[in-house]
Amino acid sequence: MTVNRKTGDVFDAILNSPPKMMPDASQNEDGSWSFSTPRGNASLKFMQNKTLGILDHLYIDDEASWNVPMKVIPSGEDSEVTITLQKPEILTDEQFDERMKEIGILFAELKKIIENTN
Repeated sequence: MTVNRKTGDVFDAILNSPPKMMPDASQNEDGSWSFSTPRGNASLKFMQNKTLGILDHLYIDDEASWNVPMKVIPSGEDSEVTITLQKPEILTDEQFDERMKEIGILFAELKKIIENTN
């Protein structure tokens, strides 16, 4: 995803996006986020390194657990956000395809949030 913002701004906006994307998101003492989803309760924990643009995270909900590599890469005045999603073995192909559609919608929303953050 190409974002019309500098890399550091994108990095910070993503780290602070959970309460903007999930109204009931709350940050736990360990830095993880807890919130509700259509599938029940979920948690998100970033393992970040701003210098390297790394925003890897662990996402867990009632159906599956995902280790998600994520990176913010400079591209002139813009930034590229890359994410790698591997299908958890517990999900069927149909469930995974449905998740990919949902994640596409979330990324479109995330891009709007990042580009409108001051």
